[in-house]
Amino acid sequence: MTETLFFGFLLRFLQSLFSAAPFILIGLLVAGVFRRLMGRETTVKMFGGQSKRSLLQAWFIGMLLPVCSLGVIPVIREMRRMGLKGGTILAFAMSAPLFNPLSVLYGLTLSEPMAIVAFAFCSLVVVTGVGLIWDQLFPNSGAADAAPQEVRYGIKRMLSIGVAAGREAGGASALYIAIGLAGVALLGVIVPSGGLQHAMNGDNPIAPLTMSAVAVPVYATPMLAMSQLGMMFQHANSPGAAFVLLALGAGMNLGLAAWMFWQYGMKRSAVWFGLLLIVVLGLAYGVDRPLFPHEIDPADHTHAFDIYCRPFHGVESHPAQATFDKLKRDVQAYELYAGALLAGVVVIGLLLNFFDRTGRVEVWLEAQPTEVKPGRLDVLIPSPVLGGLALLGLIVASVFGCYAYYPAPEEILEEMSIAKAEALGGALSGDEVHAKYWIEIYDDWSRKLEVGTFLRDWKLSDYHRIKARILREQLELLEHEVEDKEKDEISRMVGHIGRTQSRLRTAYLEER
Repeated sequence: MTETLFFGFLLRFLQSLFSAAPFILIGLLVAGVFRRLMGRETTVKMFGGQSKRSLLQAWFIGMLLPVCSLGVIPVIREMRRMGLKGGTILAFAMSAPLFNPLSVLYGLTLSEPMAIVAFAFCSLVVVTGVGLIWDQLFPNSGAADAAPQEVRYGIKRMLSIGVAAGREAGGASALYIAIGLAGVALLGVIVPSGGLQHAMNGDNPIAPLTMSAVAVPVYATPMLAMSQLGMMFQHANSPGAAFVLLALGAGMNLGLAAWMFWQYGMKRSAVWFGLLLIVVLGLAYGVDRPLFPHEIDPADHTHAFDIYCRPFHGVESHPAQATFDKLKRDVQAYELYAGALLAGVVVIGLLLNFFDRTGRVEVWLEAQPTEVKPGRLDVLIPSPVLGGLALLGLIVASVFGCYAYYPAPEEILEEMSIAKAEALGGALSGDEVHAKYWIEIYDDWSRKLEVGTFLRDWKLSDYHRIKARILREQLELLEHEVEDKEKDEISRMVGHIGRTQSRLRTAYLEER
């Protein structure tokens, strides 16, 4: 039993680490750009400085940058060094992980679009409301460190960004990120398999409270949070609990909480969390009934939160092999590459922090060389301008990345055909693990089909939405039949899904 729990902890830790790796790399890059290119004056001005609009600007900037609640840690550490107000920093820390272009587009296919708009507005209320009150109670929360000297143009300026990112990756940020990952891994030890399947039902009045109890240790990327929101609306679970999951599950983690307590102390952090819970729960109960999907028959359970429970049922005979097999199956190629790159950055940072504690590398980078006259074709771009262009490029890349993440309908339908063959084949052969794995992929491609179509046509009719929704409903029924091992019902559902896929293909290719 102990061995099973250990490998369950390890599995959840590594799953979350690989999911977070791309976002952590972006966070390290943004922190380096703030420190070495934009500088203190420009960064503080961008976030509104000490003005009252700083909270709104922090929320808006956070909504644009593609980071998660772990990737935001190196960024807020740099903001803290620059002397920004605590309310501004915490507003950015909570808003940045909630939405980005990829997750917003995905979210619009998961529920009524008004629900996503309402959640975005509620997130603004949370971060600005709590931030304003907290800043009034604790007006002197800023604490600036000495600003580093500017690095002159050239290769040193680019290298300085990498050095700053590496020191963060191999320093305190790594510790806080590890604490955040340990939180979700501990849930995989404490919460039994399937322990949250009935806790968020729409008729459960304490569903938002229950979600509050598990949401802070939870780590969820913006895309994962959106997919879980979609499953909750699909099963007519509590919209209030869904909002708590987004605000606290995607917006917070134990690493962020540990950083707050270390930087601001027990009293100030306790006040922040108290205000946060009051506002989040108040809004959750406020939207619970108005956003409830009455047109959907409520389900008595959901699998949306199985990823936060124990991964193994009972005592696994070979937990080490099972852990390796699940990681091999679940980790995407881009996550694996990002994880390897992150490991390299961490190693470089550890070497820098261990062998160069006095900052000799920074002294060399900041050393002013003999003035060299630029060539006729050289264009000298000031560091703040270059930093702004880097951030703008990151935002533009995330927008255009939507077209790569959500391919054209023709390509998606080809992928859906592969997923259909694997899912239905596994169901007919009685291979539950294989079938459920490919059913999830099949379901995900059906959602990407809607977004991919919308991105290219700038419209998506209710007719096309319904076609995709019918397929997903049938896939869910097939998953239940696979769990119950009902062979006759499985054969019947396989036939239904085959016909539904044909009609879906015709609708999206010939009836657009």
